[in-house]
Amino acid sequence: GNSVTLMPIHAELTTLQAAEILNVSRTDLIKLLESGEISFRKVGNHRRILYQDLREYQNKINAKRRETLAELATQAQALNMGY
Repeated sequence: GNSVTLMPIHAELTTLQAAEILNVSRTDLIKLLESGEISFRKVGNHRRILYQDLREYQNKINAKRRETLAELATQAQALNMGY
């Protein structure tokens, strides 16, 4: 039931496409780009993001989420919260 998109890892994405993949607003994506969280290049006035760089950012964020959830689960167990 879910749609699937195949994309070469060397593909360049627009900010709108990258924001859709990350499920964030275009404004939030641009903040990530300008802060250096995700690499990009400018073509004229337009930003282009390599799909591979976007995936690396996603993997980094997902790893941080898993680590944080593991810490919370450990704390909940130590406090006998029933989790």
